[in-house]
Amino acid sequence: MRIPAPDERLPLPEARRALRGWRRTRPFWAGLLLVLGGLELLVVPLSPLTILVSLGLGGIAAIGIGLALVAAGLFLWFLPHTRHYVSINALILSVLSFAATNLGGFLVGMALGIAGSAMGFGWTPKEEATGPVPNVRTQRTLAAALPLALLATLGGQRVEQVPQPGSVTAPAVPPTVTTTRFAPNGFLLAGVTTVPTAHGPLKVMVLKMDSASLTDYRLATRDGHDGHDELALGASSLDLSGHVTLYLTKFSGCLEGLLCITFDPDTLPVPPIVPPFVFMTDVTAEQALVTSDSIVANGLTLGAS
Repeated sequence: MRIPAPDERLPLPEARRALRGWRRTRPFWAGLLLVLGGLELLVVPLSPLTILVSLGLGGIAAIGIGLALVAAGLFLWFLPHTRHYVSINALILSVLSFAATNLGGFLVGMALGIAGSAMGFGWTPKEEATGPVPNVRTQRTLAAALPLALLATLGGQRVEQVPQPGSVTAPAVPPTVTTTRFAPNGFLLAGVTTVPTAHGPLKVMVLKMDSASLTDYRLATRDGHDGHDELALGASSLDLSGHVTLYLTKFSGCLEGLLCITFDPDTLPVPPIVPPFVFMTDVTAEQALVTSDSIVANGLTLGAS
């Protein structure tokens, strides 16, 4: 007589098997830690009103950061391809909670958020025996439904369709742009598209924002037949405003001046949402096109080689 395995004696074996398969295709435990950390940060501010009033701005900040961490955990569960950038933003919020809230939920919420962020950033998908993990990028429609709390916290940004550059032809070789500080406002990712060039279509990332400021801006073209720069444009500051759209083949920099990462259209997708206080330093980008209602440059210089 065969003795059933302990797993077989538990109820709902099929449901547990399906849940186990779903859990193994995403950073489940990282998302759970972020959700728990966010809920812990919400415990004190959601206490009776007298306690919240005594906490002041710290209690209000705890509500915002707590909701953002919960939404970050949902992102890791349902949109695992965004794990790198969600984890980075969650890490920043977790550390910020120590100063902005009640000592990061008396260290517990902060510790859970840091641990969940680290686990989410380090998680990598594994190919199953039946084939590779499905590409969850096709589930972008979930992004608008899941992180409602995060969207409210970050100003209600919305995702729009990829804008088209129209009939403008991009350079065959994108110019190189460098800046010591890049600060976007009202940022959202529009997607990945192609732009026409003299040598055929070029795959680019599309970054759309309300405005952006760049410090120590430098642009160098690379269209020469010998590969040398032809034109160098510089400005002490460059301010873009009004329907700003960047078409980039590569973008690298240090988030908050601490964590250096590189984006490109094929490997690492940029985040669908960026908190308004996030900025990047030591930025280098390959810029195919840029459109903006207004461009204001201070200390403009022009050189040729």
